[in-house]
Amino acid sequence: MGYLEELQQAAGAAARNAGPSVVRIGRGPGRGGGVVVAQGLVVTNAHNLRGPETTVTFADGRSETGRPAGVDVDGDLAVLTVDTGDVPPIPWADTDAEPGLGAPVFALANTPGHGLRVGFGLVSSLGRTFRGPRGRRVTGSLEHTAPLGRGSSGGPLVDRDGRLLAINTHRLGDGFYLALPADSALRSRIDSLSRGETPTRRRLGIGIAPPFAARRLRRAVGLPERDGLLVRAVEEGSPAERAGLRQGDLIVEAAGHALTSPDDLFEALDALAPDASLALHVVRGADELEVRVSFDDTAQEGSA
Repeated sequence: MGYLEELQQAAGAAARNAGPSVVRIGRGPGRGGGVVVAQGLVVTNAHNLRGPETTVTFADGRSETGRPAGVDVDGDLAVLTVDTGDVPPIPWADTDAEPGLGAPVFALANTPGHGLRVGFGLVSSLGRTFRGPRGRRVTGSLEHTAPLGRGSSGGPLVDRDGRLLAINTHRLGDGFYLALPADSALRSRIDSLSRGETPTRRRLGIGIAPPFAARRLRRAVGLPERDGLLVRAVEEGSPAERAGLRQGDLIVEAAGHALTSPDDLFEALDALAPDASLALHVVRGADELEVRVSFDDTAQEGSA
């Protein structure tokens, strides 16, 4: 049997074994995908959700309303509760055997109006990092070359037997894509989310621009360049607003440590003890001031 015939057989087997478990999230094209991982449970990316309910469309065309059981926004993962009927959960690959470089993989998607889509590719890199919807780093993803159409994030990446290898997240451009490996850590996260154990983290309630943007903007208005994180938005009612932070402020230190990237600020937030406040050194125009941010007695979901 030739290579093309073997590839065709492998793609067909992957589609037959995993295809019934692949779902579409939201109405119309472009929202996202997902996969049935247990009776009544669908996994997708957190960035595919827009509210307390979403439409889940199965491979047979049936649509049901899904509701989040748990959402990890920073990790870009969500579990929905939905009537899966007799749809079989996708089989998992060996969670202790991560696919190596060059491993053949198939990306599956349930596309509106076209049914199941199967793309073939290879694992092109391991241990990749990307930023979640709110700016926090997500580590340990794998990169592959199996083509994904618009609205395919959240769907499965599988092996030739249709076993789950990873959850697709987004495209890098130039034909490369990232996915969250379906290892024991991901299985544990899914189990926690299915129980409603949504991760929560302290947040300031600001939108930030990275240091290079801050330097450029300060230079453009004739101010001395400084390293730090530029506040581009302040959420109403947030800890940042209560502390007096303003749009255009440059945060140069948090808890006495210089900020050279958004990750430095996230680390300072995560290191806070319960009921602790966060000291920020802020440059406002040409003035320098100290701002102390207090939080509620519970952590909050979100990023900076």
